[in-house]
Amino acid sequence: QVQLQESAGGSVQAGGSLKISCIASGYETTPAAMAWFRQPPGQEREGVASITWRYNTTAYADSVKGRFTISKDNAKNTVYLQMTSLKPEDTALYYCAAKEGRVPTYPLRPSLYTAWGQGTQVTVSA
Repeated sequence: QVQLQESAGGSVQAGGSLKISCIASGYETTPAAMAWFRQPPGQEREGVASITWRYNTTAYADSVKGRFTISKDNAKNTVYLQMTSLKPEDTALYYCAAKEGRVPTYPLRPSLYTAWGQGTQVTVSA
């Protein structure tokens, strides 16, 4: 069973940048894909960005394209989310997730992911 541990989030002003990370452990077979999701207060969880483990194929939500970058370091079993030009609407609890088995057809669909981190808070003030 994959275990995921996110780094601490943080509070930044609008326009600022923040980088969060997620360490994956406990798996016998590397996940097919890793992703970041977020859940703003009172809203449903939504996909932010995903990356396939083998080919580094990425996918982004339209709301973050050009501002967020997902990457990974295989040697460290770590996935990163670099967030720039942050907006107040980016405020949310951010979750790291792993998809075991096959690469997901819909990489930003939460229901397809089999392991989740505890979440880390990102707050962007105006």
